Amino acid sequence: MNPLKHGILFLFVPLLALFFSCSARIDGVVREGGAADLTLSTSLEPRTQTLISSLRDFMGGAANGPILDGPAMASSMAAAPGVKAVSLKNTGPSALEGTISISDVGNFLSAETANSSSPDGVRFISYTEGRTAGTSSITITLNRDSAPDLVSRLSPEVNDYLSALMAPAVTGDICSSKEYLDLVASVYGRPLADEINTARIRASVEFPRPVSAVRGGNAAGKRVDFEVPLVDILVLEQPLLYTVSW
Repeated sequence: MNPLKHGILFLFVPLLALFFSCSARIDGVVREGGAADLTLSTSLEPRTQTLISSLRDFMGGAANGPILDGPAMASSMAAAPGVKAVSLKNTGPSALEGTISISDVGNFLSAETANSSSPDGVRFISYTEGRTAGTSSITITLNRDSAPDLVSRLSPEVNDYLSALMAPAVTGDICSSKEYLDLVASVYGRPLADEINTARIRASVEFPRPVSAVRGGNAAGKRVDFEVPLVDILVLEQPLLYTVSW
């Protein structure tokens, strides 16, 4: 059994690749009513590819299968809350591209969390729609409370991989980004730590109206560009909060 074929989602925005050292590019359009369309291209860096391949083999995965299995990931994502359709294809053993159609942004990856006092729980993405300028918004939240819950709903294997990377977002350890990278370097070598340190997830999203306010990105007209350092996601030294209003 290939463990990557069960329960793996990826997004921030496809989450397996996002949570590992990778090069990722996401282009998206958010439409009135909360629907969205995303185009994705991502690949694992060489040393991260070697590490995950070794872990997969140790866990009994198929030796000759792709490290990122596009069709399997698409099948898993298609069952996620808020998802309408997914099409992902491999462009290499550790690279893929494709499209994701979201029917309801506000319901994407939604779930209650044990630490939430709200009856609706904590959502990875919160969506509010209004009819006039500045009254619609999207908020993406990732912190030490929401990250373990989100990862636990992806797949036990994803949790195992992140634990092997000693990611504080999963282990609950509190440390700085430098302390974490030094720890990775001491266990796996400085080249892997450098890959993690330089990896970025880049996203460019267009909204229905001109953007009136943004936090965590740069706006120009209807479009907002984001660049998220991977180490910020793995460590969560500070909560990650991204908000767009239009």
